[in-house]
Amino acid sequence: MKYITASAVFFSLIAPAISEDKPLLAIPGNVVLDAKLDSSPGDPWRAAKGKWEPVDGALKGSELPEDHHGAVLRATKTLGDCIVEVEVMLDGARSTTLSMNAVKDHMARVVVTPKMITIQRDDNDHEGPDKSIVFHRVAADLQPGVWHKVRMELVGDTMLGKVNDIVGWGSSELFTQPKANPGVTVAGQSIRFRNFKIWEATRNPAWDTVKETIKNEVMPVATPKGKGKAKANGKGKAKKAAAKE
Repeated sequence: MKYITASAVFFSLIAPAISEDKPLLAIPGNVVLDAKLDSSPGDPWRAAKGKWEPVDGALKGSELPEDHHGAVLRATKTLGDCIVEVEVMLDGARSTTLSMNAVKDHMARVVVTPKMITIQRDDNDHEGPDKSIVFHRVAADLQPGVWHKVRMELVGDTMLGKVNDIVGWGSSELFTQPKANPGVTVAGQSIRFRNFKIWEATRNPAWDTVKETIKNEVMPVATPKGKGKAKANGKGKAKKAAAKE
């Protein structure tokens, strides 16, 4: 006779709540926001920069040259531990991010380009001594015209990022602060978004075991010519551009 443990029943019940993915860092709880993104942005969305328009059941974001800044769309929410998920379709843009702010300044992001995925803690003070920390950066091959699922989990002092089957994680005291204004950015022309969802979250009791199966890598990135000094002293255009989004 087979015996089914209470934990097995529990995980089988919660799995469909997050698109049938197995729990990693976080266990999803109450749904905070469930947005199909099939219409022009309204409450709780704030389109700070760029052009945002509904196209074929999704929301298309494009950078405007006159903004001198990537397109930005954020949900005006203050959160505790949470899971944030969105589907993206590359439509010509250089990159997109799923990001979370602290109450003041940036906190964390998952950066998606056609050829690279980066999961990082953000610089939290722009021109001060704080610096971003890359936890996981790997080569990717994300095709245009295909939907890709991007997820961020923030529980306690730990974040986890996931793009399709690519997963990375890291820890920082910054993540214990209240979270604010989750959203997406677009650099270039353009990205489509749909099914933006936020859950309250608690730590997966099996996380200590799960994390041992996730091996972070940090692929080196070539520094463009003329950018070395800006990156080294932290006061040049390279750092300012990264802080804007």
